[in-house]
Amino acid sequence: MEYIPVLVLVFSFLLLLSIGTPVAWSIAISAMLTMLVSISPIAAFTTVSQRMGTGLDSFALLAIPFFVLSGQLMNKGGIAHRLIAFAKTLVGALPGGLALINVIGAMLMGAIAGSAMASASAMGSILGPEMEKEGYSKEFGAAVNITSATTGLIIPPSNVLIVYSLASGGVSIAALFLAGYIPGILTGLFLMIVAMFWAKKKKYKLGEKSSLKEVFKTFIAAVPSLFLLVVVIGGIVTGIFTATEASAIAVLYTLILGFVYKEISFKSLPEILLDSSATTAIVMLLIGASMSMSWVMSYENIPQNISSALLGISDNKVVILLIINLLLLFVGIFMDMTPAVLIFTPIFLPVVQKLGMDPIHFGIIMVLNLCIGLCTPPVGSVLFVGVGVANTTIGKVIKPLMPLFLAMILVLFLVTYFPELSLWLPRVFGLLD
Repeated sequence: MEYIPVLVLVFSFLLLLSIGTPVAWSIAISAMLTMLVSISPIAAFTTVSQRMGTGLDSFALLAIPFFVLSGQLMNKGGIAHRLIAFAKTLVGALPGGLALINVIGAMLMGAIAGSAMASASAMGSILGPEMEKEGYSKEFGAAVNITSATTGLIIPPSNVLIVYSLASGGVSIAALFLAGYIPGILTGLFLMIVAMFWAKKKKYKLGEKSSLKEVFKTFIAAVPSLFLLVVVIGGIVTGIFTATEASAIAVLYTLILGFVYKEISFKSLPEILLDSSATTAIVMLLIGASMSMSWVMSYENIPQNISSALLGISDNKVVILLIINLLLLFVGIFMDMTPAVLIFTPIFLPVVQKLGMDPIHFGIIMVLNLCIGLCTPPVGSVLFVGVGVANTTIGKVIKPLMPLFLAMILVLFLVTYFPELSLWLPRVFGLLD
């Protein structure tokens, strides 16, 4: 194994990150420097730029800008308010009722929009002031909002699962979407249990119990929003349309819904389109840069060497999975989710496949791992959004975050060592061999 290219890749990437270089440029530049060690400058520049371009040449990736746009339309179209109202009638009277509303609202938002950032922003801005008014600490409200927002990345539709499908060589997106339901719901339930215990300990005020009439009324109001889930996931699973086609349908449906709710007007559309374009550009640049680094790593035989090293440590599946989980948790602290999936899937997937693990199961494990990273400094984008919306600081939020972190890690290990939590639904729908 040649160590110089590996050292150049690792140290240049860490150095660029440490001086504040954006992640996408850190990835692309470190990939370029690594190639310069091995081949001529002209060939290195040509190869890296070519790999960035061809990395984006995928029909499946078209789903990402559409799902980003549908998420923006949902955020502006009054859908979050209706989902929160429905969640409030279900759990508002339980201990920590408003925190539980936040979790359920985030899960529903995730099942429709698939965006952790949109969920954290919407739930935090709507529920944050209400929680504070009812005596909840600002920091606890922010902690619940931050962790629950990540459920939208595991409960479909999820952009990151589409990215994993690309990185893994074409694993079924429909199967991945179905595989995310039970782990995503389990994460939400564990967060709710922790929130209830915390609320009891702090003696937060209980809400009023809703009548069946109120539950029915809010459910009817939320049905048009929830029906999008049936249309998108139902269409993909039954094979009526692909994930990319489903994303376009989601945009059309949410746009019509926004006009029906009178929350979106033609005047507000340019701003929504601009915000969506900016988000899409960032994501696509990250994907292109990550694909170039992934190719460079493959060229230098890094995945094969890491695979051999890991299997050399032990042939025990439990031990190897524990090591991979710990490595991914560490990676998630310093790297955003999209590049992490694209860079580390080719490294770890061959290892787990040699141990007999299904790539769909591993995809869910990887996403759950990296969801935890979104809640941790210094690169936790959802952490920064949640703290910013709550108008507090990271230092103050850490204490209430810790038990919620532990709940997420517990779900991660349950999903890791009980494969049927991920694979049962795809198997029921005939998407597994």
